[in-house]
Amino acid sequence: LFCCLILNLMNNENNQIEIDFNGALSRYKSGHPLHTVLIDFQKIINQIPNHFAAWTCLSWLYLLMQNNDEALRSAKQAVKLNGQDPQARMNLSLALLATNTKGVREHIEIIKRMMIMLPELNSELKESIQDGFERYPDWPELSKVKKWLEL
Repeated sequence: LFCCLILNLMNNENNQIEIDFNGALSRYKSGHPLHTVLIDFQKIINQIPNHFAAWTCLSWLYLLMQNNDEALRSAKQAVKLNGQDPQARMNLSLALLATNTKGVREHIEIIKRMMIMLPELNSELKESIQDGFERYPDWPELSKVKKWLEL
């Protein structure tokens, strides 16, 4: 009985985190100020430090805000938690470029391999790139990554 109660509490907590995550994502998509959405994702990470999707979103927000050092730190954490996420790797590539840090080519090549194995990733990454240019029109690093990924 005690184990079931703990599991229910954990499930409720995880459900609330997912509700919070989806709410933050919805606020981002509807155009809320980036710094307020960033705080939402930071709160999620404070509650569940291994929430890779929140780290991925956090790194994207930092990139859009041109806070490249924090973007790099967040993107590294996202890739560390889930190396199979192409968005996390794209964010890391962007942050590496923005901070003049080595290692971009490796991540671009991994993303390209993922795109070959899962062609549906192409449209997801295209949407992400389009969103990036809508929010940061002259994003030089994103222009390079788009060209390298042939999107």
